[in-house]
Amino acid sequence: MLKKPFVTKDQLEEICKKYPTPFHLYDEAGIRKTARDLYKAFSWNKGFKEYFAVKATPNPTILKILAEEGCGTDCSSLTELMMSERCGIVGKNIMFSSNDTPAEEFIKCRELGGIINLDDITHIDFLKETAGIPDTICCRFNPGGVFELGTDIMDNPGDAKYGMTRPQLTEAYKRLKDLGVKEFGLHAFLASNTVSNEYYPELARILFQVAVEIKEETGVELSFINLSGGIGIPYTPDKEPNDIFVIGEGVRKAFEEVLVPAGLGDVKIFTELGRYILAPNGHLVTRAIHEKHTHKEYIGVDACAANLMRPAIYGAYHHITVMGKEKEPCDHMYDITGSLCENNDKFAVDRMLPKIDKGDLLVIHDTGAHGFSMGYNYNGRLRSAEILLKEDGTTKMIRRAETPQDYFATLEGFWD
Repeated sequence: MLKKPFVTKDQLEEICKKYPTPFHLYDEAGIRKTARDLYKAFSWNKGFKEYFAVKATPNPTILKILAEEGCGTDCSSLTELMMSERCGIVGKNIMFSSNDTPAEEFIKCRELGGIINLDDITHIDFLKETAGIPDTICCRFNPGGVFELGTDIMDNPGDAKYGMTRPQLTEAYKRLKDLGVKEFGLHAFLASNTVSNEYYPELARILFQVAVEIKEETGVELSFINLSGGIGIPYTPDKEPNDIFVIGEGVRKAFEEVLVPAGLGDVKIFTELGRYILAPNGHLVTRAIHEKHTHKEYIGVDACAANLMRPAIYGAYHHITVMGKEKEPCDHMYDITGSLCENNDKFAVDRMLPKIDKGDLLVIHDTGAHGFSMGYNYNGRLRSAEILLKEDGTTKMIRRAETPQDYFATLEGFWD
């Protein structure tokens, strides 16, 4: 599959006249279409709702666009709750899934009327003492072991710090029921960034069966099941993207086979697909500013790991398009590097690309989720602007670039 930018070289050159590189660019039309397709794929479930993971792309403009498409927010910190509130996303439009949670965050979520997703059975007493037990609550399940799909190991839940064991889950629902909870939910996340139409239906079948067991063991009938995230995107061009309509149909089939016969046909299905919705609809736009010829061939760009950490910390692949040279042969091997004093500050290693000249614009693909949001200020590098490419083709700055004054702002007395 050929990865194509959602902007042309001419468009991008015009945008760069207004906003200096580097910057993150988001495609409003693509975001809306992806969200709408998700809702169509799960339209068979009357209560379906997507809770967009704020941590993926914590920008109010993005959250408001998704709210217009029917999405809530998946929050995991005080500031994410505050951002959601400021965007007018409150009440049961918030799913609060945190771990090792400070009391003030439970209190804030209760104040906003959000749904608390308890990560651990010990948090029941902690929540009772600090914020009180709400009428609606969710519990997070971790089955342990490894999660396999066919012959492939997809991930290792047993190594994850999140969620309750199966026996703890039963005990938690019993205790919460005794404490007066009226509406219950179930949540689990077993694998990350799966590029397989089978993952979500298999996860759903597991959780649906647990829901039936919980009903039999405790008398609790779940109102909603949150399948969380895990539907990934093809970062590499050799993979086919997931088909959300095939996935939605697979979940429906499991729903009909497991929940309906157990009298749980009214269960609402929730998702948290931050990466799936946003990643392909974002680019990191950067410009080549140096070339270096030593033991290897290097192209230095004006972005660095402060703008996109995934390649540095995960060795993650992000496709790169040299704008205007899409049809030229990829006959030059480069490391594409940033300016940090760390040798892992590389967007690509030994990547075959067209010949790159100083001044060329590079688009780094699939940065719409976990791109800007994971940025940091090591070496005193400043985080870039975020720009929205609107549906009408115009652009809007939705976050300005940081300045040195921002960097020094928390140093008491330094900038006086």
